[in-house]
Amino acid sequence: MQAMAAWRHVLVTGASSGLGRALALACAGEGAVLHLGGRDPARLEAAAEACRAAGAAAMPRVVDVCDAGAMAEWIGSAGRLDLVLANAGISAGTGGAVEPASVARSVFETNVTGVLNTALPAIEAMAAQSPRPDGVRGRVAVVASVAAFVAAPGAPAYCASKAAVQRWAEALDASERRRGIRLHAVCPGYIRTPMTARNAFPMPFLMEPEEAAQRTLAGIAAGRTRIAYPWPLYLAARLTGGLPPGLRALVFNRFPAKK
Repeated sequence: MQAMAAWRHVLVTGASSGLGRALALACAGEGAVLHLGGRDPARLEAAAEACRAAGAAAMPRVVDVCDAGAMAEWIGSAGRLDLVLANAGISAGTGGAVEPASVARSVFETNVTGVLNTALPAIEAMAAQSPRPDGVRGRVAVVASVAAFVAAPGAPAYCASKAAVQRWAEALDASERRRGIRLHAVCPGYIRTPMTARNAFPMPFLMEPEEAAQRTLAGIAAGRTRIAYPWPLYLAARLTGGLPPGLRALVFNRFPAKK
């Protein structure tokens, strides 16, 4: 926890519930300055209050990650940022039919464009910061999913959007670390949140948000570019993702489709 406490200035998107709220609380503590973004004012303020109770200075901002201008203004005015957690995302599937065009566009807009609207201004701001004693100017963690490694026919846009940001973060880390900026691709399995509560299919190794937050922050503290957990589900995703597309479709068609 000592390394986590060193991230005094943290910004989290999707901080009003689920993993985002758990990440904010895990970073809260005496001396921490937290910038919390979300779309639900009441839930966001409740998350900020919980962080304040833990000793942090928490500043909520009602903002939509799809609004590039608003995101750039918020991040640009936040001051120093040691860690930015691009967590906001949405989940959707086909419901057993063809994925509607509106769903596909909405998923990509939030999960890909929303991540870029968070990460790009954060990287720009971090590049102008002085490095910390470890030589790192700042860290950006992009929350993807183990679904990034499986082209599941029941959730095509979701899987593709998570694959896009996972690969982008890992590729960019190789070059940005030259100027003291680190990127991390966080690929969690199933987390107990309102978003997963609607899933009608088995969710092996389902974990609580608090456990996922601790695993995420521990991976960032360890300097891992890819933070995938739990290992059994990650391994299963890699193996399933390597199957021929036709065989993979047969496997997934045995389960209820994601709504």
